[in-house]
Amino acid sequence: MRQRSLIAITAVLSAGALTLTACGSRDDSSDGSGGGGKTTVVIGLDAPLTGDLSALGLGMKNSADLAAKTANKEEYVKGVEFKIEALDDQAQPSVGQQNAGKFISNKDVLGVVGPLNSSVSQQMQKPFNDAGLTQVSPANTGTELTKGDGWKTGNPVRQFKTFFRTATTDEIQGAFAADYLFNKAKLKKVYLIDDQKTYGAGLAASFKTNFTKLGGKIVGTDHINPDDRDFNAVVAKIKKTGAEALYYGGEYPAAAPLSQQLKDSGQNIPLMGGDGIVSTDYPVLNKKAAGDLGTSVGEPVEKLDSAKKFIDSYKAAGYEDPYQVYGGLTYDATWAIIEAVKLAVEGNDGKVPSDGRKVVLDAMSKIKFDGVTGPISFDEFGDTTNHTMTAYKIDKNEWAPEYSGTPKVG
Repeated sequence: MRQRSLIAITAVLSAGALTLTACGSRDDSSDGSGGGGKTTVVIGLDAPLTGDLSALGLGMKNSADLAAKTANKEEYVKGVEFKIEALDDQAQPSVGQQNAGKFISNKDVLGVVGPLNSSVSQQMQKPFNDAGLTQVSPANTGTELTKGDGWKTGNPVRQFKTFFRTATTDEIQGAFAADYLFNKAKLKKVYLIDDQKTYGAGLAASFKTNFTKLGGKIVGTDHINPDDRDFNAVVAKIKKTGAEALYYGGEYPAAAPLSQQLKDSGQNIPLMGGDGIVSTDYPVLNKKAAGDLGTSVGEPVEKLDSAKKFIDSYKAAGYEDPYQVYGGLTYDATWAIIEAVKLAVEGNDGKVPSDGRKVVLDAMSKIKFDGVTGPISFDEFGDTTNHTMTAYKIDKNEWAPEYSGTPKVG
């Protein structure tokens, strides 16, 4: 995955009100809000908009919406009006797969942003690939999504030509977390738990490999059901090991009560996790979160000059929900598709080409721009070339940045 967590969902435009082109809808209205004969290009957004992870999903939805509105206001692509179609995957792989089918069937959709969860993405990648529909995730960190299982043995192979991401991988995130905990926090003995989901298990495995390579000791391991909220049994196990920290591969709805029950048992040790726990909801759900640690992709947007416009515009737009940890990455993912559409239109005499999906996909390898989160471009696997990570600590009930850097992997 991974997270920080409105505008109403933009509906698919009615065929009865529009004359459809092969890719994109021709809007002949003249009210200035997508009219003037502009071609409508739809960008899909898939995220959990309801349920435990909705704080992150709504932040993603808003940020994608803001990118589209900004492009329209600036007339960034002449003759094109961008619209966001947001679908709720409920953080469920089967629902994500259904949503992929809906996006594919809407010929106006030239790219899709999302999803949040790596396990959901695993069910969406092949349908998108078969349809030649570009997908850019701001949150999926599972390394195998781009490089396959071969990355573990030094034989990475790109899995799907249509998949890209502005988030970096668990291979990098796990290495960064291990280095921070061992060398910065000076904690050498760690208990390891994951939620058995694609993201959590992959992140925990990467952390374990890198932590032990540094000389750290894993004093115990366990798995939990992410839907559980009573973790006293595993907390009792941790207490017997003398662990100096608990590393958790998973997301904040389970991480928060796990941490609180750990502290309630008298173990005053930090829980550390990945971007899946770095949500504003984490300290709300965990009254004893102080000192807990998390890592996330990129530098905190609040500290980046490149993010000032995004932050100010988000505030001015009046969204009810915060952009959360994935806001900047989602804006950049959406803008990457907008940039690809721009290249496609400019290479086709100022019009959206009839084979728009193919041309947009071909343009993705050429994308390079200064985004909210820094320079945006993609490598031969579709991964972001920006490997900067940040470690956060809960201070005064908020995630406060501690350290940013680029880890060495391998």
